[in-house]
Amino acid sequence: MKIIRWTGIFLLLPALFLNAQQEIRIRISDGVSMIPVALPPLTFTPQSAVKEDTIRAEIETTLWNDLEFSRVFRMIPRAHFAYIPEFDPQNIRFRDWESIQANILISCQLEMPEATRIVMAFRVYDVRNGGRFIFGRNFGGKRELARLIAHRAADEVMKQFGEAPLFTSKIVFVSDRDGNSEIYMMDYDGERQRRITINNWMDVLPSWSRDHEKILFTSYRNNNPDLLMFNLYSGRTEFLSTQRANYCADWAPDGNRIVYTSTKSGNAELYVREMDTGKERRLTFNHVIDTTPNWSPSGREIVFTSARTGTPQIYVMDAEGTNVRRLTTEGNYHDSPEWSPDGTRILFVSRIENRFDIYTYHVRTNTISKLTENAGRNENPSWSPDGRHIVFASNRGGTYQLYLMDYDGANLKRLTSKGENKMPKWQKFALRRFDN
Repeated sequence: MKIIRWTGIFLLLPALFLNAQQEIRIRISDGVSMIPVALPPLTFTPQSAVKEDTIRAEIETTLWNDLEFSRVFRMIPRAHFAYIPEFDPQNIRFRDWESIQANILISCQLEMPEATRIVMAFRVYDVRNGGRFIFGRNFGGKRELARLIAHRAADEVMKQFGEAPLFTSKIVFVSDRDGNSEIYMMDYDGERQRRITINNWMDVLPSWSRDHEKILFTSYRNNNPDLLMFNLYSGRTEFLSTQRANYCADWAPDGNRIVYTSTKSGNAELYVREMDTGKERRLTFNHVIDTTPNWSPSGREIVFTSARTGTPQIYVMDAEGTNVRRLTTEGNYHDSPEWSPDGTRILFVSRIENRFDIYTYHVRTNTISKLTENAGRNENPSWSPDGRHIVFASNRGGTYQLYLMDYDGANLKRLTSKGENKMPKWQKFALRRFDN
């Protein structure tokens, strides 16, 4: 089997061919100040049979990091708590918390009825409105699920403020850390990295189904780049397309169609497949490469890469394959487009003087913003479920690793360290707003 070095998807194609309760609905928009949130130290209830400080610290740290990452909330520094009396969840002095500029106060009390279980009483208050109760919920589970309990609580806060859940989302990616390129999965923050596929062949280009139960990917297990679908719950793997090269699949928002690239006709073209019937339809008809398709959140359009004008450029077309129009007009290499969850922006990769950087195309204004700044090769960008963050691969540190950044390129964070890691895809959740 010929092993391919995976860089930009478009550069790869010739090699592939040859290998054949009370709810608050506040939308936090760009340019709007983040909401100041106070998270006092978590405490155990007097009734708690077990008081394990490592569990308390793990939940508190995870919850704090989640909300701080959100770009919806701004955490009041813990150092400011020294200026007011110690927090008492049974007698909350909201004016004290208002004095240190908190708008929202979160109260968490833990109870461990036994060493193996946790119950967290989670309460959220509006400090600026006299301590008005916003919502409350109890979260519980096994001791080893402490981080998940915190993630779920943070997601509930996001939803109460009209935002998409983020912190229980997962990222799939490709890693060779165990000696072979396989599919892995991790939490949004890089924790709990674990292997999904186990075999002696390359598995690459993973993509989530809309129900988050299945992963599409390309595998060389039969010495050919076949398109497969893996069910995370049943463990079953299904071959979807095996004629010549098949790759870059993306699931439609309706959950019943996928679009992917295949050379089954002799050239790299785009196809749509109905998942319940297996019926397929070809969308593009060219003598050049069309690839990396991605559905708009409305399901009415598909963005993709094509060399029909001589160099790889970003195009968009109606989902039926009609009304094709070019988006990028400058430069000679653009690839890997992905629509933002709200339909207002499109991520893509551009090569300038052999440097790969990540850009955003703004649909409303037809303008482009650069997000990375010539630090190694930056590739394979994928939006977070809320459209405020981006995961991508970069070799800026010498090897390919996965990184997080905000939608404007700020707050860079490295997620992986073992082996080489590429091709991340973030789970998507349905949003009710889009402009296309």
